Amino acid sequence: MTTAPSEGPAEPVSASVSVPGLLPGTRRALLRRLAVGQADGRAPSMTGAVVRDGRQVWAEVRSAAVDGPDAGGEPVGDAESCGAVQYRIGSLTKTFVAVLVMRLRDEGRLRLDDPVGRHLEATPVPDATIAQLLAHSSGLAAEPRGPWWERTAGTLRPEPSDLFGERPQRLPAGRRHHYSNLGYAVLGALVERLRDGRPWDEVLRREVLEPLGMSRTTALPVPPHTQGWAVHPWADVLLPEPAQDTGLMGPAGQLWSTVDDLCRWAAFLLRGDDRVLSAAGVAEMRTPAVPPEDEGWEGGYGLGIQLVRRGPLPGAEQRSGAEQRSSGRVLAGHTGSMPGFLASLWLDPEEDLAGIALANCTSGPAIGGIAADLLEIVADREPRIPAPWRPLPGPPDEALLALTGPWYWGAKPFALRLLAERALDLTPLTGTGRASRFRAEADGTWTGLDGYYAGETLRVVRAADGTVSHLDLGTFVLTRGPYDPAGPVPGGVDPEGWRV
Repeated sequence: MTTAPSEGPAEPVSASVSVPGLLPGTRRALLRRLAVGQADGRAPSMTGAVVRDGRQVWAEVRSAAVDGPDAGGEPVGDAESCGAVQYRIGSLTKTFVAVLVMRLRDEGRLRLDDPVGRHLEATPVPDATIAQLLAHSSGLAAEPRGPWWERTAGTLRPEPSDLFGERPQRLPAGRRHHYSNLGYAVLGALVERLRDGRPWDEVLRREVLEPLGMSRTTALPVPPHTQGWAVHPWADVLLPEPAQDTGLMGPAGQLWSTVDDLCRWAAFLLRGDDRVLSAAGVAEMRTPAVPPEDEGWEGGYGLGIQLVRRGPLPGAEQRSGAEQRSSGRVLAGHTGSMPGFLASLWLDPEEDLAGIALANCTSGPAIGGIAADLLEIVADREPRIPAPWRPLPGPPDEALLALTGPWYWGAKPFALRLLAERALDLTPLTGTGRASRFRAEADGTWTGLDGYYAGETLRVVRAADGTVSHLDLGTFVLTRGPYDPAGPVPGGVDPEGWRV
């Protein structure tokens, strides 16, 4: 290594790279947050980046310059070169494995509600569904049997049966979230089984990494890469950490990557890429798959994606207690750790923004908070400028236009708006209510995409003469007037009508 730990680390070095667009004050705030994180967390090196509108707009490295060939790694270098320097990313690996599973779903090779035992033999949870494994609700134990798997060679567990202890399932499947590294080992084996026995990391390279241009994301380290370190809790001295090939546990945390590659990954998780997985597919991954266990939830999980709520949004102090608890910026992404390394990637789909932070130490920096702070610095200082309004393409569909405007569920008013691709948006006009967007189907109906009506069917019901009578939304009747006597209001309408 370039500087022996006994001599103390060299002076921190810092360099930045940015695409024109961020204001100087924003760039300085980002630099300060990374510098404070590296210094307070006593990280040998830390690199961070921000992605906005599908491109990297800022990257920075702070390093004590303790890495080097003598230590098994390479110098971190400046920001221009550090974008290609590998760090181990731990459980961010799970997001990649989840995408492989979603691709198999889209190809019709599996269904997310399939029991995993339908596709994979000798699993200890054959009745747990693939979705439950993705969302950590299968009830599997958190860790494999034997010594600390992240710090020991995968050759200690050469067969799948070597992963599971006497009681591999600790909770009933589907009842609650219980984080399980074992679950992702099972998913990796599932990918290999359905891809004709090819190793999961080879499948990943061909199907995901190469199309996205992520040539520096690998299962084993490829120079230049950093050395992983443990920092003594009570003294400023270092201990090198071993970098093991974890074998069958690899799908839970094996990958190495770079800040540049992770910027590409963040852009994909925000926007999708039809060569890999559609925008709708990645949005499905970001949707909560396991209900939170309390009303004031701060974290959750989708399909291979962590969810976290960061503080109340502006104005929350004016709201009721329940509304304050449900307020806040919801981020999607993942954190990761392996001996010698910490990683975090957070996305804000509403802002089309992502923050990334990597460090080469086992513990110390609050890496998840640092990545989220980088994102929020940009979001707060430079709120996203929306794209220009544009009219819908092509000539309007007069029949659809006739459906727009006010509708009433009983006496409560709603507005129905027409969106692109014949989609509809239903929004309450007073107070709170059940808002939802609807996707057009080939049979002339619409399917709810979110909120209370997610998955429910919206139908236009016509009278004998072809005119629109009412809307049927999962048995709820919406009429053109409040309690319209001409509509089939359940229970009927008092014949004397409205009165003073």
